[in-house]
Amino acid sequence: MKILVTGAAGFIGFHLADRLARDGHSVVALDNLNDYYAVSLKQARVAQLSGVPFHRIDIADLASLEALFVRERFTHVVNLAAQAGVRHSVDHPHEYGRSNLTGFLNLLDVCKRHDVEHLLYASSSSVYGRQKTLPFRETDAVNQPASIYAATKRANEMMAYSYADLHRLPSTGMRFFTVYGPWGRPDMAPCLFAANLLRAEPIDIFNHGRMARDFTYIDDVIECIVRLLPLAPESAPAPTTERSAPHDIYNLGRGKPIALLDFVATLEARLGVTATKHFRQMQPGDMERTWADTRKLQSAIHYTPQISLERGIDRFVDWLLDYRELLLESMAA
Repeated sequence: MKILVTGAAGFIGFHLADRLARDGHSVVALDNLNDYYAVSLKQARVAQLSGVPFHRIDIADLASLEALFVRERFTHVVNLAAQAGVRHSVDHPHEYGRSNLTGFLNLLDVCKRHDVEHLLYASSSSVYGRQKTLPFRETDAVNQPASIYAATKRANEMMAYSYADLHRLPSTGMRFFTVYGPWGRPDMAPCLFAANLLRAEPIDIFNHGRMARDFTYIDDVIECIVRLLPLAPESAPAPTTERSAPHDIYNLGRGKPIALLDFVATLEARLGVTATKHFRQMQPGDMERTWADTRKLQSAIHYTPQISLERGIDRFVDWLLDYRELLLESMAA
């Protein structure tokens, strides 16, 4: 396989490009290095990718994307490039159109024209919105997104399905559930909490602590993607047509929601620090609880995310203590 990983300077993209390269695949990394959070952290990740060619390209730049595909002749593509952030999307909705919609459309089209064998793309547990039925199943209705970010991710699923149906482009959507671990995003709760604990500053706990997330450790997520990569879908149910499209969707979560306060307590214990907690109202666009049904994933790849919270926090803190200054600098940027 010759694999393009977009968003390779991001949290998941960096870990995936590194794993694929170590597994012996020919990997090309792409990212636009935008400044949604500290570029220094993204550059530090890229610097760790030994032997992986890196291209600073925005997927919204169709000409540059086309030139790269002509030159490299990819067999597989994993799209992790996107404007991230549920809360950020509430007040900055226009930033999500360029990368998450226009950029993704560009990628679909170049994959179609260059006969890519399998496109995997990042969706999100956010597409489930404020749905009350738990756990979340891939067959659930997802037509009430709680944020523009979630709406763009649902749009990606529908766009990919359309290309699969019209052009037979095999594609797989991955609904990620709160991924954490070394080199994590500084705008997400694990890094925010850890940084404030290290600085002896208060932490904000939203919805007065009545939150739970299906926290999933990064190594588990990467293992799932690696196993899905060669499994290009041949067909998926399409009840309104006579033929079915080569498109599928999976939940990528651990399948065991953890109360936010329990997550904080585990982090406190590992760092040996007790947090001062400020309890806040629920933020616009947030979900109170996420919980992935992973049975479909387990059936397809014979693996279920399994790293416990305690093991995951241990590994995260080991990295955190080694890269403390980098993380704190990225938080201040």
